[in-house]
Amino acid sequence: MPRRRGLIATLLGCLMWVPAAVTGPAAAQSPAPGYHSYVALGDSFQADSAILPGVTTAFVPAGCAQVSYDYPHQVAAALGVADFKDATCGGAVSGSMTGPQPVLGGVNPPQFSRLGRDTDLVTVGIGGNDLDLIGLIGRCLALLPLPTTTCPHDPMTDRIAAEQRVVEGVLAGIHQRAPRARVLLVDYLAVFPEHGGCWPYVPIEDQDMAYLHRVLAAVNTMLAGAAAADPRGTELVDTYTPSIGHDVCQSPTVRWTEGLLPLSVNTLSVAVPFHPNRAGADGQARAVLAQVRAGAPVR
Repeated sequence: MPRRRGLIATLLGCLMWVPAAVTGPAAAQSPAPGYHSYVALGDSFQADSAILPGVTTAFVPAGCAQVSYDYPHQVAAALGVADFKDATCGGAVSGSMTGPQPVLGGVNPPQFSRLGRDTDLVTVGIGGNDLDLIGLIGRCLALLPLPTTTCPHDPMTDRIAAEQRVVEGVLAGIHQRAPRARVLLVDYLAVFPEHGGCWPYVPIEDQDMAYLHRVLAAVNTMLAGAAAADPRGTELVDTYTPSIGHDVCQSPTVRWTEGLLPLSVNTLSVAVPFHPNRAGADGQARAVLAQVRAGAPVR
């Protein structure tokens, strides 16, 4: 049993936090004028990673698993920006902002290299890989209904607090390189239900599911703190709240993230386990666009 769980955790680590044209609800809305240069930064939750179909290499190597229906593509289309760069890449950590990230099929250059003094809109989502949330999920998998997992139930308080300083450094780096940009920090969807579970469909015991929910909620609270602490002004985009009730235990047409068996029917595809499907990408896009339209462009 431990060996099998270890193999699954390794598979998750290879695929997750690593994705099809924009036709979702976000793209159908009327454009909000004023932005001409938009750069998207971050990890696989921003790339809305999938295994197939729809992986695009327009901006990054195939190994980033970025899809053409990710929320940055939808936002760029809805806003009608002339200059769009999507640097998001599965597996990205905070160090991927300033350093190259080797992936299958090539190297994703430092994500900050896409920023410039003319950039006027930036979205960024980072932190999950720094905290090894995928490894944590792997430790909480239970293929048999037995108390045999190594789910630690460690609240990770100190690690999450330390990560806030890292995220604040990322935000400072964005403002330094794109001083005119409006910066939006995007949090993580509600992947896990707060109460109960759905074993064996998602092979995580109820108490472990609740623990993972608490950890992800704490990560999102940390991200909100990082945005609030930014003296140059970073706005938090709350994708978590509208995604409540769309967790991995919901029906195939309701959930916004897929479980361990990630065949999605929202747009027929194979998503990365425990990552957004097309409905999740659409929900993220709606939240980002609502935030963008709530304020004026930075000049």
